[in-house]
Amino acid sequence: MRTTARITATGFALTAVLLAGTGTAAATTAQAQAGGSAEAAIPACSLSNTKVTVQNVSRPINHQLLTATNTSSKPCFAYAHPHLAFDAAQHVVPVVKDSIPQAVVTLEPGESAYAGINLSAADGSGTDGRTASVLRVSFDEGAGTQSRARTVKLPEDTWVDSKAAVTYWQSDVESALMW
Repeated sequence: MRTTARITATGFALTAVLLAGTGTAAATTAQAQAGGSAEAAIPACSLSNTKVTVQNVSRPINHQLLTATNTSSKPCFAYAHPHLAFDAAQHVVPVVKDSIPQAVVTLEPGESAYAGINLSAADGSGTDGRTASVLRVSFDEGAGTQSRARTVKLPEDTWVDSKAAVTYWQSDVESALMW
């Protein structure tokens, strides 16, 4: 069964301000809270309110799907994109800038957000290729800060290289894997 996350007006406003370059997520969140909307009290999705999994996909090649499922009894915002690092890497993989959604994805209890992980260059142009066994995942907390990381076991024989990248959180699998 396909679960589609609800996109809220507050999330749309947050993204619009970020895309326009006129403010920060923290400033927009503060404005939303000052406005007194019921949406303003929604927390960021985090390690404490989600379950994170990663799986291979048949298409596109050299991709995996990262899924964050809201395990709490309240909605949460999946801000921006996950921050990923393979094994003991000291840097996070770059984000696919073109994958910015129209709005921040809001997860109701039991719903999921998705991010596509491009593992390596399909044409072999990547460098530093290796097999990775774990993925360190952290969340954007919505104020320009990053949460602590959770380690997720990768599928066996996951090959990564210097061309690895991740998308922004998306509300459906198809959008996450189109990049």
